[in-house]
Amino acid sequence: MNLFEDLGLSSEMLTAIKGMGITKPTQIQGKSIPHIIQGRDVVGESATGSGKTLAFGCGIIEQSVPGAGIQALILAPTRELAEQVRGALNILSGTKQLKIISVYGGVSINPQIDDLKRADVVVATPGRLLDHLERRTIDLSKVKILVLDEADRMLDMGFIDDVEKIIRQCPRKRQTLFFSATISTEIRRLSERYMESPSQVTATRMVDPAKLTQIYYDVQGNEKLSLIAHLLKQDSTGLAMIFCNTRRTTEFVSKNLRANQVKATSIHGGMTQNKRSNTIEMFNKGKIRILVCTDVAARGLHIENVSHVYNYDLPKDPKDYVHRIGRTARAGEEGIVVNLLANQDHDNFSRILNEYRDYKIQKTEKPEFPKTKTIRDDRSRGRGGFGRFRGQGNRRFSRGSPRGSSGSFGGSRGSSRGNSGGSSRGSSGWGARPGSSSRGRSGGGQRWGVRPSGKGRARR
Repeated sequence: MNLFEDLGLSSEMLTAIKGMGITKPTQIQGKSIPHIIQGRDVVGESATGSGKTLAFGCGIIEQSVPGAGIQALILAPTRELAEQVRGALNILSGTKQLKIISVYGGVSINPQIDDLKRADVVVATPGRLLDHLERRTIDLSKVKILVLDEADRMLDMGFIDDVEKIIRQCPRKRQTLFFSATISTEIRRLSERYMESPSQVTATRMVDPAKLTQIYYDVQGNEKLSLIAHLLKQDSTGLAMIFCNTRRTTEFVSKNLRANQVKATSIHGGMTQNKRSNTIEMFNKGKIRILVCTDVAARGLHIENVSHVYNYDLPKDPKDYVHRIGRTARAGEEGIVVNLLANQDHDNFSRILNEYRDYKIQKTEKPEFPKTKTIRDDRSRGRGGFGRFRGQGNRRFSRGSPRGSSGSFGGSRGSSRGNSGGSSRGSSGWGARPGSSSRGRSGGGQRWGVRPSGKGRARR
């Protein structure tokens, strides 16, 4: 099955898809759309960027009627993904005149209240949607289709209780669609509780392993910034994403790269929605080549043509590593993943290798590189503002690696011990506690700062 005409779509929908310049369905679209059009519940497993939005969007647009109340609800883990889905559905709806809105935190709730009165389709993050339910400013009694997009990420973020509360507010007689990059045990349990004989659909990953090169450098903590600045200067082609575990490290890295003549910008959960949206748009258009980010940018967002992924910090959850590297080596293009492995990253790296034993992450000898100047964030010590430049000398780190010149990860963990404090308080020691607020409103709450247990909730 390789044509949209074979999937049971209406002529109006086929015209809309053709107008988007899409001629052939992706694997997840070809497998799931027939079930969705038939009204069946679906659990779809497919990677970011594989076309899930169009898959469930077809069913929503086909079944929704303008002016008939909220007939479809899509839950998304992040504001960016909610906006992206809303935009895609608006295009897909063509001339049908459906009122499709997005609802998320970080912006005023009053315009959303007005929009909800006329909405036909709502794309929402869980926290802000619960705000509306508590205020009684949203009516879900007419929902015919409920979609959980990036379901695994929502559960990882601790939204399981919120999601279940929202599901229970929807009519029992409905179509339910779960789409996720990975189908965990928790998602299967959720599907057993709230779905009726769902069709299981799986698509292979979009990343081409044959075109993906994964390497790591064994470094001291205080070498990370200098090395990554050197690598970025040496390879100035293509788009690069640098992943950090906390917003503070993200800001530290982006500020210091700019201070060392490497043009970079950042995105994380502490930024305003407008700034985050503008940054993603500029990066997608190639106006910004280097994006330093937390995992807020690793999932769901449509970002193309990324040639390099750098892990400044290794993620604690191996699944986050998979989603990060999935940003490159797509659609037949080659890509490279560079991991900066200091002493504090060993445990996380070991978990990744234990979880994904087929990954070939080769050790690479460090090049000779100059030590960069560093801006220290004195706010972390209660002094306010930024401190002076540090380490402005031109001393070069020695060539070589404490563990040898090549081979896969292994050996003694103590071999890279030393000044693991890193440049000004540690290369990955800039992060506040992930769960800094259990119910902080989304105006300043960290998007990913939710305890995995789900006991706290960050309004989105």
